[in-house]
Amino acid sequence: MLTQPETAMEMENHPLSPWDEYNQSLHANVSPPDWINPKPSGRYNLVVIGAGTAGLVTAAGAAGLGAKVALIERHAMGGDCLNVGCVPSKALIRAARTAAQVRQAGEFGVSVADGTMVDFAEVMQRMRRLRAQISPLDSAERFRALGVDVFLGAARFLNRETIEVEGRQLKFAKAVIATGARAAALPIPGLAESNALTNETLFSLTQLPRRLAVIGTGPIGCEMAQTFQRFGSEVTMIKVGSRILIREDQDAAGIVAKQMEKDGVKTLSEVAIQRIESESGVKRVVYEKDGGEHALEVDEILVGVGRAPNVEGLDLEKADVKYNRFGVDVDDNLRTSNRRIFAAGDICMKYKFTHVADFTARIVIQNALFGGRRKASALTVPWCTFTDPEIAHVGLYEQEAQEQGIPVTTYTQEFLDVDRAILDGESEGLLKVHVRSGTDKILGATLVSSHAGETISELTLAMVGGIGLGKIANVIHPYPTQAEAIRKLGDAYNRTRLTPLVQSLFQRWLAFTR
Repeated sequence: MLTQPETAMEMENHPLSPWDEYNQSLHANVSPPDWINPKPSGRYNLVVIGAGTAGLVTAAGAAGLGAKVALIERHAMGGDCLNVGCVPSKALIRAARTAAQVRQAGEFGVSVADGTMVDFAEVMQRMRRLRAQISPLDSAERFRALGVDVFLGAARFLNRETIEVEGRQLKFAKAVIATGARAAALPIPGLAESNALTNETLFSLTQLPRRLAVIGTGPIGCEMAQTFQRFGSEVTMIKVGSRILIREDQDAAGIVAKQMEKDGVKTLSEVAIQRIESESGVKRVVYEKDGGEHALEVDEILVGVGRAPNVEGLDLEKADVKYNRFGVDVDDNLRTSNRRIFAAGDICMKYKFTHVADFTARIVIQNALFGGRRKASALTVPWCTFTDPEIAHVGLYEQEAQEQGIPVTTYTQEFLDVDRAILDGESEGLLKVHVRSGTDKILGATLVSSHAGETISELTLAMVGGIGLGKIANVIHPYPTQAEAIRKLGDAYNRTRLTPLVQSLFQRWLAFTR
């Protein structure tokens, strides 16, 4: 049995907890305690700093092409996505959705026992088990088997072409910075002393907080607020403004807000947090609203506001790599101010998503190893917030198009008129597709539905492939499905092509053929 490490590499200042068989298995894969760093084998074609998604894809892809590659990770292979992000959060979201479906079973004529409860400890154990099950794909051992020299430890640049890790110097022809980002700290007095949760510590909980305050109404805040409310916590979201998910389409965000309210999530809107007071396990969020001071007592606080780039300790100045508070500066080819060094993923991108990290890594492989000129701006990026219902988006919002001087026409399909959504009891949804006015060219789309993250890919594919909304109308969609909403908007577009003149000619033709 592995011994609990005194300072766990896998989560920086947050050791894995609880130290059960699943976290031990995870630790053995992503941060093996007996790992011996290899002896540097001459000059590397590529040295990658950071073994999150961007770093792993870069290292594996380059090694698969025959390059000599070194990969450095100071905490845990797999990065945020595996350890404290996508993987554990979606396991919890799935459990919460199941709990909600059980409670709603009566609406479908299905009787369930009164007092059905969520076993939070079992939910968390399932999450840890599945995370450990997935972890071999990102493990140090797997990447060594792929031909990558894996170094565990903190990296720092010595000069423009040398990196040091654990006393070993690695010379490189090209390097990639893929160190990602972390939860941003808020300058609220008393917050740090309250041991507030972030995504880096939330998944170590073993007991369900009876009362939970969530600071931040972006994707992480909304996903976890709804999830913990469905588990049985009394959740209060605290927001500076009046809306949640402020970057999303207002109608779409409103549907999610309505469902969260139905689930029981409370909100404090347009407030200014003054300080956090902690005493005897109780935490008081003191805030100002309407000119008065108020307090909210909770057992735990979750902070889900923003991300901060991991640039500290890299000695980027010695490599002549420019950076700022948003991350490493790169051009459209993802090259830094040092032409030998590139960056990929959260450390340099506006869109901090795993799939963006993946595809920026692919750009870096081609540009760094083959002198390519692939551009990050050419990517068509979809994303999804995994609330219930989900919000997915790709391309431009209507307001963005207008700000860029692009004339747009928006087609909207309410799910109240989609048969499968009605049958599923999920008619509170919509699809908006924006096309360039006068054409069927898709510029952007927003979708709200239970499986929006899966469905949005059809529209993303259409945009990448240059397939217009009119042509989608000619694609047979199985009936009944919720994706049929996309085909319905294709029909809606085609109906606009029936000008009064065309309609008149068609009616004359019908009369002639009687």
